[in-house]
Amino acid sequence: MRIGRRYTGSAAIAAALLVAGCGSEHGAGSADSATTTRPAGTSAGSGQTETARRCSGRPTIAETEGPYFKAGSPARTSLVQAGTGGTRLVLTGRVLTTSCTPVAGARLDFWQADASGSYDNSGYRLRGHQLTDAAGRFTLTTIVPGEYPGRTQHIHVKVKAPGKPELTTQLFLPGEPGNQRDAIFDPSLVMRVHDSGSGKAATFDFILG
Repeated sequence: MRIGRRYTGSAAIAAALLVAGCGSEHGAGSADSATTTRPAGTSAGSGQTETARRCSGRPTIAETEGPYFKAGSPARTSLVQAGTGGTRLVLTGRVLTTSCTPVAGARLDFWQADASGSYDNSGYRLRGHQLTDAAGRFTLTTIVPGEYPGRTQHIHVKVKAPGKPELTTQLFLPGEPGNQRDAIFDPSLVMRVHDSGSGKAATFDFILG
């Protein structure tokens, strides 16, 4: 059963327009918890390190698990295998507490539809889990998911930190037409996304209550 806000009808349209109006500035990591202080993917001196972000301390909201979660996913940071079609997407981020402390060893379990909107329910294609590093960081290489019938594009994730309840939620892409008609869409779960040489890059920080 879904915990958190539900957008229907005109409220969903208003929420989607809010995201579109805010642009990338509100499109990452419990969306308002991230603020870009320099061009995405760069830093003074290195030019290649992660985007500087601040933590709002507001917990990431929960979303419905959906019908296609499958326990026992393989440990891997890349969901892309031979024959995986679609636009490459590299998602980076952090797992933090509400006091903005990094959470090391948090488990993130990802699953999603393929580029045509289909889930693999017989195996573990586009499914996998990983642990955050000592700074609470994670990196996932995957593809932009297709639209599952009745839903906008989204990526499912479960986040379990030691000593904390498990968070089940979903991540969304900015500016997608399907966001306006998806009753589960929430603007605070929109990733910050930009084009990269190999496809797209995204950021999102999970904040655990």
